[in-house]
Amino acid sequence: MTTYAPERPTGRGHTVQLNDIEMHYEEYGAGEPLVLLHGFGGCAQNWYPFIADLSAHRRLIVVDLRGHGYSTNPGNSFTHRQTASDVFLLLDKLGIERFSAMGISSGGMTLLHMATSQPERIDAMVLISATTHFPDQARAIMRRASLGTMPRAVQEMYRECAKCGEEQVRQLIAQFNALAENHDDMNFTDQSLSTITARTLIVHGDRDNFFPVEIPLSIHRSIPDAELWIVPGGDHAPIYDPAIPFTATALRFLEGDKN
Repeated sequence: MTTYAPERPTGRGHTVQLNDIEMHYEEYGAGEPLVLLHGFGGCAQNWYPFIADLSAHRRLIVVDLRGHGYSTNPGNSFTHRQTASDVFLLLDKLGIERFSAMGISSGGMTLLHMATSQPERIDAMVLISATTHFPDQARAIMRRASLGTMPRAVQEMYRECAKCGEEQVRQLIAQFNALAENHDDMNFTDQSLSTITARTLIVHGDRDNFFPVEIPLSIHRSIPDAELWIVPGGDHAPIYDPAIPFTATALRFLEGDKN
């Protein structure tokens, strides 16, 4: 599975100071803003396979989350609640009030925090392999995670995306391990999800080894008027399978409010 592309599309990279961190983001295209958030251990490069098609329709803001890629994290801790605050601060600095967004795994979890804390700002969002909480099977994977236990493609992603080298890889894995013991960060209820006003598409593989299919089904029931796409045979973050028409489907969904 390809989770990043080594060739960088033509665009603009920027770094801005946001409280305690320097946040890096890349910008492509023009039009209405579409924020793209990668998964844990990744970086903006996770979105490179989709940039050309998406940027033909939207102004893309492709973020390196706290401690990932070129973004710093001097506190050496990570929660999705904090990353949601970071992304809002970035958008405030860019003067972006309303936007659409897509998030993969941790990026989707960040979007759940954003959509419940400031629901009026998100027009539409696509949640890919996200969860409301960490089930036991996910915590077991997170607790024992190391470069040695990760699939080769994931190892390569960590190394490619850690722009500050091996120490950054070690820090990220330690933060991933720590999330296994965190029961507060991801703890969404049906009631909290019901406050989301963004048009929402949930994309999930039915063989996701972190988050069983019951979780996206529950999210679908809880978010008003959400749409659900279960990918048959799909694993975690199934959108990289060339047989999956992800970009076309996502663009149709994002443009749906105009049709």
